[in-house]
Amino acid sequence: MNPLAAPDGVPLLSAGRHRSARRGACFMEFASFLAGERWSDHPSCTHPLLAQLARRVNDLIGDEGRQQLAPLIPLVVGRRGDDRTWLTLPVAVAAAQILDVPEGTQRVLAAGLLSARQVCTQAGPDLAATGRRAQAALDLVPGAVAWAERLGVSGRISPKTFANRCAPTMIRCAADGIVASGDPDRDSRLRALLETAINACPAPSRVHGVAEVAVPL
Repeated sequence: MNPLAAPDGVPLLSAGRHRSARRGACFMEFASFLAGERWSDHPSCTHPLLAQLARRVNDLIGDEGRQQLAPLIPLVVGRRGDDRTWLTLPVAVAAAQILDVPEGTQRVLAAGLLSARQVCTQAGPDLAATGRRAQAALDLVPGAVAWAERLGVSGRISPKTFANRCAPTMIRCAADGIVASGDPDRDSRLRALLETAINACPAPSRVHGVAEVAVPL
C-alpha cells in the first residue's frame, strides 16, 4: 500500500486554506475535523502558537514531507496549553534552530529570546527553567545577541506584549529560517521543529478517550 495514500474520503494534506474537505485539507483544518469543530485552520482545540507553527510548516514543507506530518495531527488536538505556553513554546522553538539559521534570522530569534528571558525573570521561579533555556541558546550566538542589545531590544517588556508581538515573530522566523538556510534536509527539520513545539505545549490527560503521549525527538 502506498504510505502516502489516504483512506477513501480523507483528503491529502495540501498547502493553503481550503473551503471544505472536498478541496483538500491543511494540517490544522484536519485537526479541526478530528476535534469535531467547525472546519477551520484556526480551531480552538490547539494553542494559537502551536497552530501557527503547524500552518507554517504545512505550507513550507514539500508535498511528500507534508503527507508524513499526518501522524502528528491527533497530537495537537486538545493541546490548548496554559499561560506559560506563550513563553515556553517560542523559547523551545527558537532554541532548537538558532544555530542553524541564517544570520539575519539568528538576530531576530536572539531579540525574542532576550525579551523572553526578561519576562521569565519577572515571572519568578515558575519560569526559571525557561529562562535558563533562553540564556543557553543566547550563549550560542554572541554576535546576534550583541546586535540585538545595540538596538535596545532588551528593555522592559510585558508578558502581554511578548505574547502578542514577540512570540508569533519567533515562531514564524524559526520556520522560515530553516527554508532560508537552503538545507537539503529542510523537510526533516521542519517536521522536527513541529515536534519540538508539540512537546513544549502541555497535553491534556486524555483526548477522545485516548491517553496523550509525548512525541519522541
